[in-house]
Amino acid sequence: MVMKKAILALADGRIFAGRSFGAEGETTGEVVFNTSMAGYQEVLTDPSYKGQIVTMTCPLIGNYGVNDEDVESRGPVVEGFIVKEACRFPSNWRSQKGIDQYLKENGIVGIEGIDTRALTVHIRKHGAQQGIISTEDPDRNSLVEKARSLPGLVGIDLVKQVTCSESYKWNEGGWNVGIGYKKQVEESPGKVSRFRVVAYDFGIKRNILRLLVDAGCDVTVVPGYTSYEAVLDLDPDGIFLSNGPGDPEGVGYAIKNIKGLVGKRPVFGICLGHQLLALALGGRTYKLKFGHRGGNQPVMDLKTRRVEITTQNHGFAVDIDSICGDMELTHINLNDNTVEGMRHKSLPVFSVQYHPESSPGPHDSRYLFDSFVTMMRDYSRAKG
Repeated sequence: MVMKKAILALADGRIFAGRSFGAEGETTGEVVFNTSMAGYQEVLTDPSYKGQIVTMTCPLIGNYGVNDEDVESRGPVVEGFIVKEACRFPSNWRSQKGIDQYLKENGIVGIEGIDTRALTVHIRKHGAQQGIISTEDPDRNSLVEKARSLPGLVGIDLVKQVTCSESYKWNEGGWNVGIGYKKQVEESPGKVSRFRVVAYDFGIKRNILRLLVDAGCDVTVVPGYTSYEAVLDLDPDGIFLSNGPGDPEGVGYAIKNIKGLVGKRPVFGICLGHQLLALALGGRTYKLKFGHRGGNQPVMDLKTRRVEITTQNHGFAVDIDSICGDMELTHINLNDNTVEGMRHKSLPVFSVQYHPESSPGPHDSRYLFDSFVTMMRDYSRAKG
């Protein structure tokens, strides 16, 4: 089979020549890498990757194919996809199609056959940067100039491109072999009612919603721009702040609304939600050189000294010292000591930078959803 040539050009002038797979054409974005060994379909459909071209460090991607169940949003969100080798002959009892066909159907431009190890080392040394994949323009100098002209992610609001357009109820729980995804069962008379949670969709992953349902929550998802007054009118027991793409400082409306909610209801934030919470409390965030992306990131709980292996996907981090004494550090990343979790000293508010819902990745941190439920229960009892 004759395959069309493709070129990856970075803004700093580095060029990688390879072969086209997925859709043909030209695409741009911030080039980053993910160290997960599996879970490529969840990565492709994670809205947090909006604006980015993702490199998988695992050398063979697509081994077990693609199916309709392992998606974290409506479809692929990445701007482009980079692999060493794309498997053309997947083998798995759940597989419905190959990754090449999946990318073609969804218009995602990919490149394979390049040295992804060299690309990863380059990003680690020089930082994540804007890049372009093209099957159309063979002029390398032209591609580099296009990459250099791209605006980058700092200060840009990408949430508005991935959030839902209207509120909706979510009633799907976790997946089981032979059953699929469980549906939430309505409470019978006499049983304890479920906790009502309003989840802000800044680019929310579906497995977060599933685990909230499994933990005992009645979940309503609202667009990321929903006012705090409208959320309080729903009379929730708790507020969830979701993951999402890009720079938290570019999402000013979310910061304003979170300020209006802190202290009025229990709050739990993940990833972008964690960063937005820090900004709402007067803190600051900063861009990491190449970010944390993968399903094998070690995090320590400073209270228990327990180490969790976590799933992560972020390019910005919180400066805990910038928050005026209200928040205490609860978790740190053991690779670089960056902030991975925080908790308010007096209010029912906590957040983590990593993804306890995994999908893909280990399940070490799923207890945090139960911690959120416990916080809501304690808050409710304290109110009488």
